[in-house]
Amino acid sequence: MEFIDRLTTEFSTGTVIVRVMVVLGITFFLSLASRLLIHRLSAQAGKTTTIWDNAVIDSIGPPLRVLIWVVGLSVVANMGLAAAESSLQEYSGLARKIGAIIVFTWFLLRLIKSMHAGFLSSKRERGEDIDQSVADAISKLLGLSVWVVAGLVVMQTLGFSMAGVLTFGGVGGIAVGFAARDMLANFFGGLMLYLDRPFSVGDWVRSPEREIEGVVEEIGWRVTVIRNFDSRPLYVPNAAFSSISIENVSRMTNRRIYETIGIRYSDATAINSIVQQVTDLLESHPEIDQEQTLMVSFTTFAPSSLDFFVYCYTKTRVGLEFFRTKQQIMLEILKIIENNGAECAFPTTTVHLQGEEPEADDAPGEKP
Repeated sequence: MEFIDRLTTEFSTGTVIVRVMVVLGITFFLSLASRLLIHRLSAQAGKTTTIWDNAVIDSIGPPLRVLIWVVGLSVVANMGLAAAESSLQEYSGLARKIGAIIVFTWFLLRLIKSMHAGFLSSKRERGEDIDQSVADAISKLLGLSVWVVAGLVVMQTLGFSMAGVLTFGGVGGIAVGFAARDMLANFFGGLMLYLDRPFSVGDWVRSPEREIEGVVEEIGWRVTVIRNFDSRPLYVPNAAFSSISIENVSRMTNRRIYETIGIRYSDATAINSIVQQVTDLLESHPEIDQEQTLMVSFTTFAPSSLDFFVYCYTKTRVGLEFFRTKQQIMLEILKIIENNGAECAFPTTTVHLQGEEPEADDAPGEKP
């Protein structure tokens, strides 16, 4: 930076216009050369299997060209101000430094984004499991750190005392905390979601306490986006997850079949045989997990039926396969009931009518 300042003040060959044209020409040439260089390096990096070189080269192109023009235009501005003997000349160097900081911040943010995308794509290509929530959290934390550091560096460049800034930040943070407590609650709620990971992007979740059910699409710092099964997005503040219970359906190990079936009281003699045959059916079924609890038992004298329950777990967790398996098992149970000469019961009411009084001619003890 000092070399550029000396160049603009000591270089005195020709007029100001000539010097400006020379600087602009050099700036244009360097910008074009940087574009060609980045294009050549990008072609070479595409031949490698690593993602880091691609991320750096893809991220540095636009910021580098902007930096070249920032420096070139600041030199031109410094020449013009020096020729006009303006008091604003001392601010041109400051503007150039701030511009360089902004461009470097831009480069770091692009690098973080490119590395994040490259990391996820490389994991998918190798077929490895991806915890996208953690990757997103790390990317956002790195981006936030870059913004904070860049802000502090700019303030220091402008001449602000860091001690005063930090003191003001401590006092102002209390006021901001009271004014934006809901926003902070959502922020820390999102942080807890990233740390505890009760669910990830793509999981099917639901809350028994709220009307929340669907597939998680995005976990942000303020809200979590859940897509309902009617395809409508639901935006849930992150602070809400600290006060409600969430079921993660996608992480269950099995799906349960739990049904109560009733037969008629007139088929009481067949109940033992039916229960035993249903038990044999489930114990031999290839889609039933035999390592989980399996029960079939006569349980209740209901008002209109003799009830037995079926309790078991399927191996599959996929909804469509589960319902196909359950349907097959229920139909087999109906066949077992029919083969035993029984029928499924349904609610009935039996009315007993009191017999009519016998007529006088038929009264006992009387002669006709």
